Amino acid sequence: MSESVRDKASVRRVVEALARAGLDTSVRVLDDSARTAADAAAALGVEVGQIASSIVFRLPDDHPLLVITSGRHRVDTARVAAALGHVELHRADADYIRAWTGFAIGGVSPVGWSSSVSAGTSATGYPKEATVVIDEALGDYDVVWAAAGHPHAVFATTYEELVRATGATPLAVAED
Repeated sequence: MSESVRDKASVRRVVEALARAGLDTSVRVLDDSARTAADAAAALGVEVGQIASSIVFRLPDDHPLLVITSGRHRVDTARVAAALGHVELHRADADYIRAWTGFAIGGVSPVGWSSSVSAGTSATGYPKEATVVIDEALGDYDVVWAAAGHPHAVFATTYEELVRATGATPLAVAED
């Protein structure tokens, strides 16, 4: 199974994005699904807070917002909306997420997006319309783990590397 996961186009996009960003890491294929932060933490034998979950929301202008959050947090949408100057955030459905990111729910990576609806990409590879924030709580860990384009694929990195690779704005996305 691990070979077929590594061969998925979505996983290959992540590997290429990691290389372009200069991250010295590799994709690890898990036997069990890592669709949730708790699943990923259990499979890796790490704290749930070390899991960098990629949560996609719709902004009021219908553009995507990626919140890279620590698995120990549930995103406080009112807090994030206010920090970004919006009244609210909207939940994104599976079709919206796939169209903007190129990933299925459960495997959304913070890197390697492939949008079918964007007018172009930024230097970090996101659709120009995308806003990206990262949970400051991920900085509490020496190593964080993120999805690599498939529910069974993850990669290890650091908070600092993830900020650099994604161009994300650090933000407290929830209260501890």
